[in-house]
Amino acid sequence: MNSTLGIAVPPATGAWRDGDPAGRRRWFTLPGPLDLEAGGTLPGGRLAYETWGSLTPDGSNAVLVLHALTGDSHLAGPAGAGHPTAGWWDELVGPGRALDTDRWFVVAPNVLGGCQGSTGPASAAPDGRIWGGRFPFLTQRDQVAAEALLADALGVARWALVVGGSMGGMRALEWAVTHPHRVGALLVLATTAAASAEQIAHASAQLHAIRTDPGWHGGDYHRLPPGAGPHHGLGLARRLAQITYRSESELATRFGRAPQAGEHPWRGGRFAVESYLDHHASKLAHRFDAGSYVVLNEAMNTHDLGRGRGGTAAALRRVSAPALVAAVDSDRLYPPAQQAELAAHLPHADALRVISSPYGHDGFLLETEQVAPLLAELLPGGRR
Repeated sequence: MNSTLGIAVPPATGAWRDGDPAGRRRWFTLPGPLDLEAGGTLPGGRLAYETWGSLTPDGSNAVLVLHALTGDSHLAGPAGAGHPTAGWWDELVGPGRALDTDRWFVVAPNVLGGCQGSTGPASAAPDGRIWGGRFPFLTQRDQVAAEALLADALGVARWALVVGGSMGGMRALEWAVTHPHRVGALLVLATTAAASAEQIAHASAQLHAIRTDPGWHGGDYHRLPPGAGPHHGLGLARRLAQITYRSESELATRFGRAPQAGEHPWRGGRFAVESYLDHHASKLAHRFDAGSYVVLNEAMNTHDLGRGRGGTAAALRRVSAPALVAAVDSDRLYPPAQQAELAAHLPHADALRVISSPYGHDGFLLETEQVAPLLAELLPGGRR
């Protein structure tokens, strides 16, 4: 604790570590080395995941929910031991809700390369040392390959529905393109067929912020004491990202030009919007790992459904599942034109759906009352 400011000093990493409370997590160990698209292998690893509901004997009621960049397997449930935040789609999961756990077996894995129980840079490598900067380069296809092995282990030959937004939407699309016979229906929100130049540029600035932090040490910082890791760079990356996650109009309405309470910008104080960004930077530094932030952003930058498949349109023609694509009308990070392209090229997609929200990209997380009917349309027995 910083005795002067009364602020907790950030740990070197906010990753979940062995010995921390497990919470609702379960683990799946990869059965062997995982061949990687960029070359080489991940010699071993595991995925943390959480489930809700029960799998039917024929395995037909399973739903796969894939999280965004700084999400994790804690899709639903309260914050508590092992879970620093409440479930990120809590309003949608449970008895009588859109993902009715009296009927559906809902699975949410922490992505490979993540930091909340799955193997990533903060994890121990086979030699017993922390992976750190040695962690291999991953693509979305590698992450889906690991999730397919998890599905096998759970006894799920075919998902009734695969759903994801943002980075989770990228993986949902990869699932449907790579394993069309294993995806019964597809819902993607606020995502794209391929990362754009602007999206890569946004991520590049964030990665540069982390890698130029003196606490980065080439990615080998995990054993450093609190306050000595790359939390400044991770915090700056989060500030940059948070601006793109929200809309200009929401920031203007919520904060305007108001100073933070008790502070004056003329005298070294902050504007309220600066305090907001500082809050999100500090919060992420306490629950996330800078190395995972780098690995996952690099995977997002290389996202391209058409790579090696004859282009985007040809790749999307592989998808055999009924699909819905939803855009957030105020999204400036993944603009609706990208979702319109997906809807136009997915063979069995309905018309593009638009989530009306003042919140920008984060609307796919926050506007659960508008997401729930989309889930109902695609799940068997729902309205179509």
